[in-house]
Amino acid sequence: MVARVRKRRTATEDYWPGFVDALATMLLVVVFLLALFIAAQFTLGRALSSRDAALNEVRSRLAALAEMLALEKAKGAEAQSQITLLLATLEETQAAADEQAGLLAVLQTQIDEGAAQLGLAGDALKDQEELTEEARDEVAALTRQLAALNAQLAILNQALEAAEAKDTEQKVQIVNLGKRLNAALARQVSELAKYKSEFFAKMLEVMADREGVRVEGDRFVFESDVLFASGSADFNPAGEQQLIVIANAIIEIAKDIPTKIEWVIRVDGHTDVVPIKGRYANNWELSTARALSVVQFFESAGVPPKHLAAAGFGQYHPIKKGRSAEALAANRRIELKMDAR
Repeated sequence: MVARVRKRRTATEDYWPGFVDALATMLLVVVFLLALFIAAQFTLGRALSSRDAALNEVRSRLAALAEMLALEKAKGAEAQSQITLLLATLEETQAAADEQAGLLAVLQTQIDEGAAQLGLAGDALKDQEELTEEARDEVAALTRQLAALNAQLAILNQALEAAEAKDTEQKVQIVNLGKRLNAALARQVSELAKYKSEFFAKMLEVMADREGVRVEGDRFVFESDVLFASGSADFNPAGEQQLIVIANAIIEIAKDIPTKIEWVIRVDGHTDVVPIKGRYANNWELSTARALSVVQFFESAGVPPKHLAAAGFGQYHPIKKGRSAEALAANRRIELKMDAR
């Protein structure tokens, strides 16, 4: 047992020196490599420093060259500006020279013309001296003619004064005539107002309680639906019956109105806003046709045609706004009114 332990110790002691030698050798190798790395690092650092210095020098030279190039460009631009300015100045100088040359030519022409006119004036002066005697004779003749014209002018002034006096007299007569005419018109209007009142009263009497007829101010309004069929200017039988009553009333009143009074029964036709289709092109034509139908009916009934007038107003004078059935019916109408002609 003791022999085995000793044998193991001997074997262990034999390995350790070799291990130490190997470790020392490895350490030397590491130190060598480290020294080699440091030397290489130092050499590389010096090389890089030299390269950086060279690059900095190149950059400095490039900057200097760029600055010199910029200066050269600036000098070139300034030189170009000076050249442009010199060219413009040259053009202005040339234009001024051309203008001066033109003025000089004009002045020379004027001098030549003045010389020519001076020559003509000299010739004219000679001619004038020759014509002086003849001119004196003409002046004497003109003087005699002027005296004759003055005499005629005096005669004309007398005639003009007489005409002005006559014109003043006529103006006075016209003013007086106008006053008399205005007075006559005023009397006629007053008389017409009287008969209009009688007409209004008579119409109220004959149209009392009739369906579809109402009074709007000084007008009698007939609903078109009472007189005409829809979209037509032909009378309904009931419409003709109403119109014959009105015609008889107009005839009766006309007998009492003096002939000197100018009056008419105005018949105005109106429609609603609904567009017309069929026989008439538009509401203008329909309203006018209905007014004419009423006028022609009155004429056929015996009303003097010179006291009748018809007009169509289309849908443009409604008496009730809106598009309700009531408003449309109210706006479809015939209006009668006595008025001065």
